[in-house]
Amino acid sequence: MSQRRYTQASMQLREGRPVNRRLAHTFTQQKLGGAMNGLLTQCVKAEISIRDGLTRAHKAFYARLRDERGDVPGWVLVVLMTTGLVTAIWTIAAPRLTAILKNSLDAMNGIR
Repeated sequence: MSQRRYTQASMQLREGRPVNRRLAHTFTQQKLGGAMNGLLTQCVKAEISIRDGLTRAHKAFYARLRDERGDVPGWVLVVLMTTGLVTAIWTIAAPRLTAILKNSLDAMNGIR
């Protein structure tokens, strides 16, 4: 393995980027001086496989998220209808609400 590819594999593993499986295997063998046992090889392969799967899932999730525009006309309709209802209720109930508020404030002034 050339020094350039060794450095490339080392940087990719440190940054958490997906690495070519053969390159990672050669990297780990060279790094440990060829004394890597089968368990360590399988651990490295499992980690690379998990990272690849997570990277694919992450990309797929954000691709779907970018495609989701939402229901903007629906939200606009909800906001407009709510505003209309509040305005209508306020117009009808304003005199009564004002009287209730005035009576309660007058009652509070009488407590002093």
